[in-house]
Amino acid sequence: MNETLIGIGIAVLVLLFILANAIKIVPEYERGVIFRLGRIQGARGPGLFFIIPIVDRMVRVDLRIQTADVPPQEIITSDNVTVRVDAVTYFQVLEPVRSVIAIEDYRVATSKIAQTTLRSILGQRSLDDLLMKREEINQQLARVIDDLTNPWGVKVSLVEVRDVSLPETMRRAMARQAEAERDRRARVIHSLGEKEAAQNLGDAAGILEEHPAAMQLRTLGSLVDAAAQPGSTVAFPVPMELVRLFRPDLGSGPAADRTQRREPLPGRD
Repeated sequence: MNETLIGIGIAVLVLLFILANAIKIVPEYERGVIFRLGRIQGARGPGLFFIIPIVDRMVRVDLRIQTADVPPQEIITSDNVTVRVDAVTYFQVLEPVRSVIAIEDYRVATSKIAQTTLRSILGQRSLDDLLMKREEINQQLARVIDDLTNPWGVKVSLVEVRDVSLPETMRRAMARQAEAERDRRARVIHSLGEKEAAQNLGDAAGILEEHPAAMQLRTLGSLVDAAAQPGSTVAFPVPMELVRLFRPDLGSGPAADRTQRREPLPGRD
């Protein structure tokens, strides 16, 4: 009786073991690549399915977008400047079967391909392109890496150059260059302002020359502005024409000049 119970227990355990290995559940974002006696049978899932224990082997493949960090790389640009660059790669498996049978580990292979491609592409660019044409370089990197990983069933959707580290001497040189460029722009703007001001003054002088009354009004306005300043003294000249309005006896010529001269006091030489 005991031997019978032991046999039944062993049979139940074996059955449970077989069922546990035969029943497979794959989520929506994964696929199960089935090998039967070493031969590919295709991809299964998502959901519940059965395989033959011992005979079949399943490899899970993640279909979500994955990231791979590209370690910092020492790169010499086309203008012989050494920079340190790191990047990140975004990729996704589109064909689970090819990603398993065409490459040993598509994650590691994609990361290595990204490193070598990064050094190759950036080595053909100048430092100015690396700093100013980042988006164009990212698109070129993604296109080249995607062409290399396409036979593995892997789609590289995006490559981003994250950081570009420059030597300290190069940073100081770029800072001096930027400061010189700012000074040059300031001088150009100042000279253009002076040129425009000179042109406006020339136009104003021509207008005042054609209209003497406007010149007098401008002079009076300047005197009013000067008088508004505290502690200022303004000497206002009175034209002789204005004096003659109140002194008709003052005429023009030598007589008027004699009347304007001061006569000596009586009794004195």
